[in-house]
Amino acid sequence: MKASRIAAAVGVAGSAVLVLSSPAFAHVSVQPEGAAVKGGYAVVDFKVPNERDDASTTKLEVNFPTDHPLASVMPEPISGWTVKVTKSKLAKPAEMHGETITEAVTKVTWTATGKGVEPGYFQKFPVSVGMLPTDADQIVFKALQTYSNKEVVRWIEVQKDGEEEPDNPAPTLKLTSAAASGATAEDASETSKKTETTAADSTSSSSGSSDTTARVLGVVGIVVGAAGVAYGVMAGRRRTTV
Repeated sequence: MKASRIAAAVGVAGSAVLVLSSPAFAHVSVQPEGAAVKGGYAVVDFKVPNERDDASTTKLEVNFPTDHPLASVMPEPISGWTVKVTKSKLAKPAEMHGETITEAVTKVTWTATGKGVEPGYFQKFPVSVGMLPTDADQIVFKALQTYSNKEVVRWIEVQKDGEEEPDNPAPTLKLTSAAASGATAEDASETSKKTETTAADSTSSSSGSSDTTARVLGVVGIVVGAAGVAYGVMAGRRRTTV
C-alpha cells in the first residue's frame, strides 16, 4: 500500500512538473521583414498560428494605433482571403514629418474565403507600413482571432516592463534607430541613383570609345586609299616612260 501511494504521489508530481514546464502556446505576433527603422517604411508580417485541434482560423482583425498613426498601410493580397482596410478620422490631427494627418488606417481585416488556417498550420499576413514614428521604440497592435466555431481570441494585452508575458499579448513591433540598423531607405535610394549614374557613364564611355574607333578606322581607310591612288599614278608614269 505504501509503495503504491508513493508511486501515485511521484506520478502526480511528475505530471505537475510536465504541466509547469510545458512551453507556452504560440500567439499572434508581428515581425518585420528586415528592420523596422524609425522614420522609414517596412514590410511586416502578422503571424497567426492555429491553436485549436477542432477549428480553423477564419478571420483576423488587426487594430492600428492612433497615438502613432501610420499614413500608409498596404496589405499584400493573399490567396484564399479577402482584405478590408478601414480608415478613420483622428480625434486630434497629427504632425508627421512636416505634414498634418487628419485620418489614418485604424483596422485591417482578413476574412477566409475557404478553409482558413487549419489545425497544425500558421499563416503570415504581410503589410507595408510607414512612415514609422521617430519618437517611439515600439508599436502595439491589438488583434482579434476568430475561429470557425465562432470562438474569438483577443490578443490585446500590452506587455509591461519587468513583468511576465501576459496570457494574450498584443502583437508588438520593435523599432530600431537608423544608426543601429545600418543602411536606411535613403541609403538604398542613393545607392540606386549611383548605380544608374555608373551605368549611364559606362554606356557613354562605351559609346565614346566606339566613336573614337570608328574615326581612327576612317582615317586609316583614307590614308590607305590615298596610298593606293598614289601607287597607281606612279605605276602609270613608269609605263609611259618605258
